[in-house]
Amino acid sequence: MKKSVITSVLAVLAALTTTVGAQNYPKEYLGLPGDNLNLYAVMDLFRNAPTLEAFERSLNEKDSRINNLDLNGDWRVDYIAVSDYRDGKVHNIVLRAVLGRNEYQDVAVITVQKLKKKRVFIQIIGDELLYGRNYIVEPIYAKKHKVRYSDSPVYYYGDVTIYNNYYDIWDWPVVTHIYSPYYDEWSSSWYWGYYPTWYEPWSPWYWDYYYGYHSGWHNHYHSCYHNSDRYRYHRYNDYYYHSVRQESPTVQRRVAEGNYRQTYSRPEQRVEGADLQRRTHAAVSGGTRSQAASGDGVRRQAAPQSASGTATDAARRQATPQSVSGRASDETRRSASGTEGRSATESGSVRRNSEGTVSRSTSETEAGRRAPATTVRTEQGNASAARESAPVRRTSAATTPAEVRAKSNESSVAEERASEQRAAEARDAQNRAAEARESERRASEARAAQDRAAEQRASEQRAAEQRASEQRAAEAREAQNRAAEARESERRASEARAAQDRAAEQRASEQRAAEQRAFEQRASEQRAAEAREAQNRAAEARESERRASEARAAQDRAAEQRASEQRASEQRAAEQRASEQRASEQRAAEQRASEQRAAEQRAAEQRAAEQKTIQGRSSETGSERPGRR
Repeated sequence: MKKSVITSVLAVLAALTTTVGAQNYPKEYLGLPGDNLNLYAVMDLFRNAPTLEAFERSLNEKDSRINNLDLNGDWRVDYIAVSDYRDGKVHNIVLRAVLGRNEYQDVAVITVQKLKKKRVFIQIIGDELLYGRNYIVEPIYAKKHKVRYSDSPVYYYGDVTIYNNYYDIWDWPVVTHIYSPYYDEWSSSWYWGYYPTWYEPWSPWYWDYYYGYHSGWHNHYHSCYHNSDRYRYHRYNDYYYHSVRQESPTVQRRVAEGNYRQTYSRPEQRVEGADLQRRTHAAVSGGTRSQAASGDGVRRQAAPQSASGTATDAARRQATPQSVSGRASDETRRSASGTEGRSATESGSVRRNSEGTVSRSTSETEAGRRAPATTVRTEQGNASAARESAPVRRTSAATTPAEVRAKSNESSVAEERASEQRAAEARDAQNRAAEARESERRASEARAAQDRAAEQRASEQRAAEQRASEQRAAEAREAQNRAAEARESERRASEARAAQDRAAEQRASEQRAAEQRAFEQRASEQRAAEAREAQNRAAEARESERRASEARAAQDRAAEQRASEQRASEQRAAEQRASEQRASEQRAAEQRASEQRAAEQRAAEQRAAEQKTIQGRSSETGSERPGRR
């Protein structure tokens, strides 16, 4: 039973993994909230800003289409405040999202480090909570003097076309500004509930639409900037990370819970974003001042609210009232004049143009552009009809009433023919407009295919160049740095895989509720089996621990026995040594006693001999005395 449950769970997981893996993510995908703020685009915007104040405004303007962060989950893009923290000659320009009254989250920091001979190092470092560790973007530094950095305009929004014509990083306007002797440290004065008059929050786009738009600029981004794996500002950790950086607990919790994953749920909108980028680029190349539609209909939506039926989250404020019936889509943009009614099935967003007319986004753009031509033709037809009817009015005074009636009938017939001719011309204009739209659609599809092929070739070339540069850098770095970078890259890869796994599980659970319920039931059975298995393992562990304790006790007893035996042997050895010592001492005493007895005997014998000698002498003297007499 246990094996069958485990097998079924593994089969379900394999099926889910295969289904989720069908959606191919690009190499720029991180699976983190930072996906909705392209740091390459932020670096390019910073490069063209004259001051930090202008940079902050451009970053938070809707038309720049760069800021798409909604970190606090209020369905509005967060305002990013810009502040400069100076550390000697190094400027730490912090991009900080305003999430609440006293809650902030650092998004990224731009470090500008001035060296000698007009050399500047610039890096933009994404916050590790939003981008992961060591996500660094920096310019591609020119190796030759006076090499043009870029030579074509890449941005157009509002009424300004931005040209990238700087020869060196030192020439960037914002770098010249912050190192000017008249510069004072910039710190944004805006905070929660207090924003500039030009700022109006908008609903964020889904990530696929945002990525599709910025994918059109990848050739420019990767020709001017690249990823780096080391900090050029050596006091980044000591000064910025531990002293300046701010982190929001709300963002930490939302990242841990996976609340940002729903932004990846619209892969079909990637083509729409790329189409918006092409229209914007065409507007820039053609020199026209009419902005392409911003595609409000693809924005992420909050919970629906009621407005004359069932309308979605944000029917935006307009200059004049509009009637909403049935179900309206996400956002209706403010119109310059007039009112507009929307039907129950309408889904496109409405944008304004300079003449007060309203045109539809996406497929209706060209129809809106060609509408004035149709109006001109109609006005010309009216003028020709007026010229034809003018002689009748001039001669009416000199004719009889019958002639007047006849001529009035003729004029009415002529007017009918003119109206029929105008209707035919209008139908012809509509047919031509439809044909033009169809041809433009086919041309846009062909351009999209060409752009995709070019992007694929460029991505392959960038991948090859990146691999070669990484190989050269790996050969140049020391062995210790290589080991540290390998460990760090492995950790990042594991984090990315874990994030991808979590995202896959979340998307699979949203798409297959019925399968999820069955999976949960099987998972509960598996958990019960695992609990039983855990109990068995715990019992086995307790039994093994008991056996181990008994073995340890036996070992302790054996050790004690060996110690007692060793002590007994040592005691016997000590006693033997003591007995041997006593025997040796006894033998020595006996030897000394025998020697003493021998000495005493010798002494006695010597005394006896001496006594005999004395006696002999005395006897000799006694014998000599009588002779003398």
